[in-house]
Amino acid sequence: MCTFALMIVCIAEKPSVGRDIARILGATADHRSYMEGNGYQVTWTFGHLCELKEPGDYCENWKHWSLAALPMIPQRFGIKLIDDKGIKEQFATIKKLYDNADEIINCGDAGQEGELIQRWVMQKANVKCPVKRLWISSMTDEAIRDGFAHLKEQKDYESLYLAGVSRAIGDWLLGMNATRLYTLKYGRNRQVLSIGRVQTPTLALIVQRQKEIDNFKPEPYWVLSTIYRNTLFTASSGKFTSKEEGEKAFSLIEGKPFTIASVTKKNGTEQPRQLYDLTSLQVDCNRRFGYSADLTLNTVQSLYEKKFTTYPRVDTQYLSDDIYPKCPGIMNGLFQTSFGANRPYANLIRPLGGKALKKSKRVFDTSKVTDHHAIIPTGVPPRGLTDIESNVFNLIALRFISVFYPDCKFATTTVIGKVQPDNGKAIDFKATGKEILEPGWHVVYGKDTDDENDGKQANDTKILPHFEKGESGPHKPTLTEKMTTPPKHYTEASLLRAMETAGKFVEDEELRAALKENGIGRPSSRAGIIETLFKRHYIRRKRKNLEATDTGIALIDTIHEKLLTSAELTGIWEKKLRDIEHHKYDPAQFINGLKEQITDIVRDVLSDNSRNMIPTVEDKG
Repeated sequence: MCTFALMIVCIAEKPSVGRDIARILGATADHRSYMEGNGYQVTWTFGHLCELKEPGDYCENWKHWSLAALPMIPQRFGIKLIDDKGIKEQFATIKKLYDNADEIINCGDAGQEGELIQRWVMQKANVKCPVKRLWISSMTDEAIRDGFAHLKEQKDYESLYLAGVSRAIGDWLLGMNATRLYTLKYGRNRQVLSIGRVQTPTLALIVQRQKEIDNFKPEPYWVLSTIYRNTLFTASSGKFTSKEEGEKAFSLIEGKPFTIASVTKKNGTEQPRQLYDLTSLQVDCNRRFGYSADLTLNTVQSLYEKKFTTYPRVDTQYLSDDIYPKCPGIMNGLFQTSFGANRPYANLIRPLGGKALKKSKRVFDTSKVTDHHAIIPTGVPPRGLTDIESNVFNLIALRFISVFYPDCKFATTTVIGKVQPDNGKAIDFKATGKEILEPGWHVVYGKDTDDENDGKQANDTKILPHFEKGESGPHKPTLTEKMTTPPKHYTEASLLRAMETAGKFVEDEELRAALKENGIGRPSSRAGIIETLFKRHYIRRKRKNLEATDTGIALIDTIHEKLLTSAELTGIWEKKLRDIEHHKYDPAQFINGLKEQITDIVRDVLSDNSRNMIPTVEDKG
């Protein structure tokens, strides 16, 4: 019978998280690269310690860039330690701990990337002992303790790992081969032309929009409107494409009385906005504060690690039903939150007290939650926040509070007026307005707007005076010349939405949610993709707008393979990766399909006899 104590090794994704876990487990002895105590050793990675081997690690011929060596398709992919002194030292510590462990608990971030990071380290260390998985959605002490009380089996997350490794191999196959192929075939002055499975279709979206703007030719049109009782009415017949046509209509109504033909009032309701997933949070932060997607991700990751918000790398806007009983406690934490003498949420939460919180299917739906739920506060009152952290936390807190408020009730009024010329058919005019009857969740935001329509509803929200059917009187018609306008440049906010829906412009929340399945990139990777395009000097910022550089445009113009530039096709790949994660698609089939595709791409490019050369990357960002 064994009498020695078991040693359990826990491994987190970064030192700060590892030390937090160690404190809760009672592992208080500090050995610099790990903590120890109470039967536990707690260590950590620094993000990725391992990576897929480089081409030259597989084949001597692949060390040097050559068109003759393409395509590079290893028979079997392998991993290696990243060539960094600190990483090698930390790995040596981890391996030593693993070699003597009776059990390992994988405490990596609870997502696809977190799983891949830790699995590769275990693979490199040749782990033989049993492995358990800590799976939590927040870093509060309570959540960590509960997670350790309900550890999962490592094998339960095998498909998550397979999806992660399939993604990494897919990115290697396409990135390594296509980058060398296009650099050698079309590059100038040893300029590397970076091609990526997600970055290139994203660049293609920006280039396409840029061309639409550059090639746009404004055209005049004329709008007939009139002012009656200080209210602007617009002709229902729409735009006039010629001035003569507009002037003819103007002459027919000038000096004729304006008569109210109908007044219709329709009551409606507006539900609270859904909780935040990562993309919608990045969109709001970009629109409201001008924060980049990368800055928002890093900020909400910091809030998560400080225990103030839940896990951020999520693509759902729902909570599972088991979160509902915890919501009063979260509300209480927000109620207690103070910044100096100010308690910003107390007055908003007070009306919700003394009764059960509203439970809506729009908020609580377990069937729409996979690994993690929407981003919400944990209930731990935040302290010591930076201005940026404070802004991001405030958005998350207000959105959480608002979903428990009643719907906003409003009345939409549509007034139709007519002017009867001496001869011919009457000309119709329309004015619409919106009256808030019960503000409901709008109380949470006050005068601040919380919609994603960027001011498009401004005209619909004006309050109209009282009109009676049949009333008539003088009016002041106007014929206004306007010009058609080009499409807007992408901002980071609109680009994130386009990536989420594979380039399709969608305003409706439910339809957008349905298209997420075929979005390009993962919520957690989209910020990094946009940053890569900046670093490669393929795009630049002009105020909030994203513009393609000459190099970015030339690169997309040179690529004829739709597979490399189509957001829709890339979205299909993403769907297959999600299906791998959910046991619906074979990883080998995904990889084999990519091998065939890259072989076809190499053959097609090599057969191109044009002498296209892509201009040198611009120095300015």
